[in-house]
Amino acid sequence: MSETPLTDAELAQLRALDTPTICNALEIVMPERRAHGFTTRPAECLRPELKPLVGYARTATSRSLRPSSRTAEEQRRVQFAYFDYLAAGPRPAINVIQDLDGAQSGYGAFWGEVQSNMHKALGSIGAVTDGSIRDLDLIAPGFQLIYGSVAPSHAFSHLEEFGCDVNVLGMTVRSGDLLHADRHGAIVIPAAAARKLVAACDLCARREAVILDVCKSADFSLEALKRAIGKSVEIH
Repeated sequence: MSETPLTDAELAQLRALDTPTICNALEIVMPERRAHGFTTRPAECLRPELKPLVGYARTATSRSLRPSSRTAEEQRRVQFAYFDYLAAGPRPAINVIQDLDGAQSGYGAFWGEVQSNMHKALGSIGAVTDGSIRDLDLIAPGFQLIYGSVAPSHAFSHLEEFGCDVNVLGMTVRSGDLLHADRHGAIVIPAAAARKLVAACDLCARREAVILDVCKSADFSLEALKRAIGKSVEIH
């Protein structure tokens, strides 16, 4: 997480960009991050028409295949402590929940009408999970979900831990990490790169424009494309 959370204006600038563009920009700002730090497994997006999610991670793990080993009273204490965790820290929040049921991940849905409305009320704008969701038409308005599958039942869905490191859809996330997510997937934005990305995205766009203009031109030729690629790499 950035030591100083991004301002609303800075968050809005990142929200205006799609996640692949953020990935491209990170390749410039932090070349060492080129091959990790983003989702690598297939996922669905509930509301692809919404703007990208940009916010700070609230992490947790869940299971649904078997009942919790905790008593009902213990599980309620965990739930309320989790609510306290969600309500604290920088906003906006994005929930990142890893399903621990392995090959049967998504057996029961954690996310549905009730959970999405509770989390939205506690300051979350959406979630990324490798588990399943349900109540597709009843999810809280404006709440975005990037998810692994759909299931009709919540089975024995329950929280295991929260505030822990998680790996969701191939992406490792720590509590408080800055995330960017849309219908393409999600990526963790390192604190050191967060305020450099808009300029890097502009550089990417200028480099790509030289090539795209030639490809879309009525006078396109192979030689013109080769020249454009050469010019592109010289733009700084």
